[in-house]
Parts: sequence; structure tokens; C-alpha cells
Amino acid sequence: MIELLLAVLSASAAAGMRIALPLLVIGLVFGGDLWSRVPILRSLSPPIVLGVLVSWSLLEIFASKNRVGQRSLQIVQLFLSPIVGAMMGLAITQATDVPVWQSNLLGVVGGLLALVLQLVQVGWFYRLSGLPLWVIFVQDVLCVALVLFAFDAPRQGGIIALLLLWLAIRSSKNWQRWYRQQRRPGEKGNPRRYLQDPD
Repeated sequence: MIELLLAVLSASAAAGMRIALPLLVIGLVFGGDLWSRVPILRSLSPPIVLGVLVSWSLLEIFASKNRVGQRSLQIVQLFLSPIVGAMMGLAITQATDVPVWQSNLLGVVGGLLALVLQLVQVGWFYRLSGLPLWVIFVQDVLCVALVLFAFDAPRQGGIIALLLLWLAIRSSKNWQRWYRQQRRPGEKGNPRRYLQDPD
């Protein structure tokens, strides 16, 4: 059960970085029949699924290399990441004999993890006024690696996903600390009230 949880975390963490790319990887590497186990995708024709995922994956890869593309993608990814994270989690559990309620619970956990990671990316985007190009390349590679790890090395993939979650928590604490430091001595309320260029 622990290994299954780590596999779900690994696959869902990939969905926290990209939307279509992890779904495309599981279809191309592990066979299109795996799509038939994924909610939403199983109700669509495989050629249609393949065409949509390839198109969206190319859009994610190329549009994410500039600031305008990053902002546009993040709006969509912010809303779809929990759905795709849950789908990735359910894709992992469908290959096992776990009860339905456990499968659904792991899907919810996967969706929440994907949402948290996506929120952190949005936070860093606005904090840095755009993510550096090397970070985007690392995300692309890590997204594919996490999907592969979910099936072939779930312990390693799960550890990477937990490390990403730890970094996300640390980031949120640092942002909160930095935000409070903007407050003037003895002032209460919004610490960014008098700043001309708030984040």
C-alpha cells in the first residue's frame, strides 16, 4: 500500500507541472490501453485522445519558454491540475486490486498534490516576474521522469514528489515571512498597503 501511495504521488506530482504531457507519456510508453482505465479519457476515441494530448503537450513545451506563454498556460493549468492529478492517481490504482474507496481516496490525494505544486509555481512566477528558462527545462524533464518512476520505480518517484511538496511548504513559509517583514514598525493590517509596486 505504501508503494502504491508513492507511485500515485509521483504520477500526480508530474500533473502538478504539466497537464497533457504526463497523460501522453503513460499512453505512449505504457500502451494506449492504459488510457482506457483513466476517467474521462476512456470515454473518448484513442485517436482523438492522442491528437489532443500531442497538440497540448507541444503547446506546453513551446509556449512555456516565454513569459506570456507561461502566464496563459498557468491560468489553464491552475484549474485543470487537480483534475489531471486525480486522473493520474486513478490510472495508477486501476492497475491494482485496491478497493474502489481506496482508489478514489488516492485520486483525491493526487489531485490535491498537483494543485499545491501548481499554486507554488504560480506564486514563484509572480514573485520572480516569470520563471527562468532553466527551471522550465527542469520541469519538462522532471515531469516525464516522475511518470516513468511511478510505474518502474515508485519509491524513488514518491520520494521526489515528497521532496517537491516539502519545497512547496518551505516556499509558502518564506513568502509569509517576507510578506510580514514589509509591515512598518507598529503598523497593523495589510503590510503592502503603501508600496507602489506590490507583488
